[in-house]
Amino acid sequence: MDLLLYVLASLCLLLGFAGCFLPVLPGPPVAYGGLLLLQATERYEFTFGQLVVWGLLVVVAQVLDYVTPILGTKYSGGSRWGNWGCVIGTVAGIFLFAPWGILLGPFLGALAGELLGGKVFGEAMKAGFGAFLGFVISVMLKVGLCGYFVYCAIAGL
Repeated sequence: MDLLLYVLASLCLLLGFAGCFLPVLPGPPVAYGGLLLLQATERYEFTFGQLVVWGLLVVVAQVLDYVTPILGTKYSGGSRWGNWGCVIGTVAGIFLFAPWGILLGPFLGALAGELLGGKVFGEAMKAGFGAFLGFVISVMLKVGLCGYFVYCAIAGL
């Protein structure tokens, strides 16, 4: 039975890591599921505190995944138009223009939203770059968290 759990946990950890780059897959929750599967084996014994802290980190990572591109737009001078454009561009990029749409969707969406909102091209570009930077930061956070989960699984922490 442990062998099956090891295989399933390994698949969850790999899919979770892939989900850090592919927004279609919820990376950190899937990787956390892999840790929970390892917890059910005889070899791994994570503490209750570790599992709770890791679960909270997963929730924070998921929230930040959606918030950071919007914050990037906002703090780079974007308006509500840019925020909505960022959200729409992210979703459209995932489904319509993969794989490049995943990277360019937030940028192009915020740019288009700001232009539709009446901003000049330079200000709209600034908001678009802010959205892109927010997206990159969210990917880095997810990669770090999933990488840490993989490390914990390998090291048996």
